Amino acid sequence: MSEPIPESIPTSADPRSKRPTKKRALTPRSGVAADVEALFAKPDREIHIPGAVPRKGLAAPPEIVANVQGSSAGAGSGEFHVYKASRRREYERLRLMDEEVKKEEDEKAFQERKAEQEKKDRAKTEKNRARREKQMARKAKHGKGPKAQSAADEKDGAVKKSALNPVVLKLQEGEDDEMTNGGGEVQNTEEIGLVIEDDD
Repeated sequence: MSEPIPESIPTSADPRSKRPTKKRALTPRSGVAADVEALFAKPDREIHIPGAVPRKGLAAPPEIVANVQGSSAGAGSGEFHVYKASRRREYERLRLMDEEVKKEEDEKAFQERKAEQEKKDRAKTEKNRARREKQMARKAKHGKGPKAQSAADEKDGAVKKSALNPVVLKLQEGEDDEMTNGGGEVQNTEEIGLVIEDDD
């Protein structure tokens, strides 16, 4: 076993060392806390938040193709890997083009369905609005509409008042009763609920 001599102590743990001790995340929580503290240390610095996976695209095609190969270029064993790589790139390019076309077709079909549904909704709303206006016109014509109803209420106001309960009639006219204090509020002699008294 080695003795705890100064050479065997790590430099960061040596009390004679002037270097700051290394901060290590002991738990996931302390690691996240250290990350948050680092972000708050420079609040004006822009933070990159990773979003969705970027759309996979093709690399730019080469400007000059030095070795143009035909379909029989894979016959020789020396150039077989070159042929396979170019064929794989071409198939990938065609697959991405097909995906893009399919995506555009799906978007176009969705927009058509959306426009058709909005047109149906507008037509139904207009039909219901016309039906409601027709009913209101019919009610107003026969004297059952809101305008005719308010005129009938003004005529029959005196008759309806006399048909009310006498206690309600007194409250409406503002007469004092033993239950009210003049403002229409009911006086309650006993309080309902729990009363807590504090001893000081």
